[in-house]
Amino acid sequence: MSIYRFGADLAVSASLPKHAMRAREAVKVGVLAPLTGDASAWGRPGYEGCRIWADWLNADGGLRIGDQRRLVEIVAYDDQYDPARALLGAKHLVLEQDVKIIIMMGANTLPAISDFLTRSRMLATTLSPSDLSPDTPYLIAPCEVHPIYVVTGVDWLAENRPELRRVALCAQRDALGLPSLATYRAAFEAAGMSIVKEILYTGAPEDPDAIVDTLLSGEPDILCWDTAYEPFVHALTEAAYRKGFKGQILSCTCDNYPALIERTSREFMEGFLFHFPDFDDPALSSADVDFPRPSEFHAEFNRRFPGEWSAVSWQFCAILEMWRKAVERIQTVEPTVVLSAMKLGGINRNVFGEARWWGRALFGVDQALVGSWPVVRIHDGRARIVEFRSILGWWEKHGDLLLNHMRACGQMWDQRLERQASGLSTFEDHAPRINS
Repeated sequence: MSIYRFGADLAVSASLPKHAMRAREAVKVGVLAPLTGDASAWGRPGYEGCRIWADWLNADGGLRIGDQRRLVEIVAYDDQYDPARALLGAKHLVLEQDVKIIIMMGANTLPAISDFLTRSRMLATTLSPSDLSPDTPYLIAPCEVHPIYVVTGVDWLAENRPELRRVALCAQRDALGLPSLATYRAAFEAAGMSIVKEILYTGAPEDPDAIVDTLLSGEPDILCWDTAYEPFVHALTEAAYRKGFKGQILSCTCDNYPALIERTSREFMEGFLFHFPDFDDPALSSADVDFPRPSEFHAEFNRRFPGEWSAVSWQFCAILEMWRKAVERIQTVEPTVVLSAMKLGGINRNVFGEARWWGRALFGVDQALVGSWPVVRIHDGRARIVEFRSILGWWEKHGDLLLNHMRACGQMWDQRLERQASGLSTFEDHAPRINS
């Protein structure tokens, strides 16, 4: 069995001679993501991280394939998180640009492009394992395993703040929000917490004050924003501040949290719990963390793209570093061969340590790389990792609960494929029970 040591061979690469013959043609990598619009905070920073990764790699001579050193070119297409544009972008990247891998945000756009990617035998990655199914054999989730890692935050709260029992939850009614809703429901039930209010909204929460008023009417200890886009998280959090909420706030993400602190207060944001650290976090200096020079990357990103750091800033390039290792080990950029190399042995290492290719019970295929994930807490104005928790450890205890809630929300892989085959939306035809 071969296990990658993600980032561990940078020093070896740097020590190799730079005079190897360089091929004229660059290897192209595709980024298909929202670079504009509400979801751009989860697309544009990922692309920007890829630019840093490519610059560092090319400065070191590029990919090592035999006696050649091949530069890498990042080719981005702004799909604006629109399915029709995503299909145009996928065809452009594969047919016109001849990319060797496509890095995607996934979720809402995936159904429109999955058939094309499969027919093209194109290696593609998603940040949403809910996209996975037996019908997408070349699609993998090697980095983010949204939304199943959110169970770790609820589990941490149950252990460290056992007095918090009442939850009010709101979620987006889309391909990101519904799987996350199901996962949070399962996590709260497993922790013995009761959901006293639920609101499901479509599109932007145009009246965040009204949403928060309804949530607060249930007298919750915890407000949960589910998986919401950055503008929504900010609007809802600021509304909670205006309403004088004093309890715990829990969210999948909290991008650009310094702006929230400025618009609310340090005291209000103290203890805000989410799942994406800054990469200058001291916990990322651990030997178990497999990301090359995280603090240096964080500083370089913020120097080049001030104010743009988000949950995705490091994820696309973390995937590309894993891809690079597979390419250099097997000496080819052919997508299906590289995919096999990345999955060899059923074990790999993601950013936060050893992980397993997993997911058959939930997604129909073992195409998600799952291990531990950080629980992040804002303390004294900074986001800091309080613990790495095992996703699979939670699954072993409560997997049936998650399966039940996923099915109740219509988010199991077979339900999604059935709706697609019927020409229905992956989410609009299914309205889960809402307690509002």
